[in-house]
Amino acid sequence: MNKKKQIVNVVRYWWKRSEDSIKSVEREINARDFRFAINRLYYLLFYAVSAALLERNQDFKKHSGVRSAFHREFVKKNLLDKKLGKLYDQLFENRQEGDYIALLDFDELYVKEKLNNCKIFLDKLRPLIKSLK
Repeated sequence: MNKKKQIVNVVRYWWKRSEDSIKSVEREINARDFRFAINRLYYLLFYAVSAALLERNQDFKKHSGVRSAFHREFVKKNLLDKKLGKLYDQLFENRQEGDYIALLDFDELYVKEKLNNCKIFLDKLRPLIKSLK
């Protein structure tokens, strides 16, 4: 398999992981585990952004590199609204807090709002990924 085809396959893999994460978030909401739902929301976006960046031949080992490249390649170039950049940053911070601060939880309405925003995020990002067409 040539390198270009391999990249397309991996881009599609990460995008599917992102879409599959929606179901995971919904299960966590139904189980009332809002802390873990936030974790899954962040990863939903992380997988999608990783797919978009990989298609542009950008691959990172750290979350901070992915965040920085996302803002540089999509937000600062006005391909995506700044609100979507802020959503990504907020969920990164929320995930960090939820994973590492004891006894912290999130409000159900907040999590559901973020889920709806993440679906919009995917709707806006998908057309920018040629491998998904």
